[in-house]
Amino acid sequence: MEWLSENGWAAWAGLAVLLAIAELLSLDLVLLMLAVGALGGGVTSALGGPLALQIVVAVAVAMGTLMFVRPSVVKRMHSGPELTTGHANLVGKQGLVVAEITAYGGQVRLGGELWTARPFDESVVIPTGATVDVFEIDGATAVVYPVDQVER
Repeated sequence: MEWLSENGWAAWAGLAVLLAIAELLSLDLVLLMLAVGALGGGVTSALGGPLALQIVVAVAVAMGTLMFVRPSVVKRMHSGPELTTGHANLVGKQGLVVAEITAYGGQVRLGGELWTARPFDESVVIPTGATVDVFEIDGATAVVYPVDQVER
């Protein structure tokens, strides 16, 4: 028992290691935050703090990391780039007009495919060879507007 009172930091470090290893099995980041708290208790012990203070520091650090660090880390781990598939992937892309686009129809090449197209502003006629941006996909029709009319 005398060794434990003189080397409390080692007990705290051992607890931190055990919690960190257990975290590898759970992958929930709770045990890792408790391990960080145990390290806080170990630092307090190494600085000569009494056992009661070591416990208070360990609990405070663990609770602080659980409340403030863990939520942002979990959010960051579960988020990622948004995956857009299908027609939504074409919105914002540029295409080449292959048949004049009027309010009644036309064709545009988007991503190597031919699409039926109509202008966003139905009073605009977009000539063959013009570059257009895709505003939306309406069924099987690309709603487009000419690039030269876009204010940048």
